[in-house]
Amino acid sequence: MSTRHRYRKKPNQCVVAVQLNLDTDGFIYRKWGDEQRCKAGDWIVNNSGDIYTIDEEVFATTYRPVGTGTYVKTTPIWAERTSEAGSVVTKEGRTHYEKGDYLVSNNGDGTDAYAMGAEKFESMYEPDDV
Repeated sequence: MSTRHRYRKKPNQCVVAVQLNLDTDGFIYRKWGDEQRCKAGDWIVNNSGDIYTIDEEVFATTYRPVGTGTYVKTTPIWAERTSEAGSVVTKEGRTHYEKGDYLVSNNGDGTDAYAMGAEKFESMYEPDDV
């Protein structure tokens, strides 16, 4: 794999989200080639028709509201193109990826990672030249 680079979500890329603030044990769903888990307090996100969940703490530190039920990711991410297929453990489960996809992390050290297809990544993120 190549070196991680810093990116920022394009400003027009907001999501619709609702927090699972219910007395619940959460739920399990299948996405990204494996089981994912949503806990009470996590967020259910609609990202241009792509529905998934985000850990409560991660959402609180990386998104800010821009309207009723709409949020934008304001913190930078670090990403690198993958040179082979594989998988990564996320806070919700495991995500499988293909060669050429992006391995993305919310932290510069590579932690809090997830994967994203190249076309989707390139439409949502731009280099963050600090």
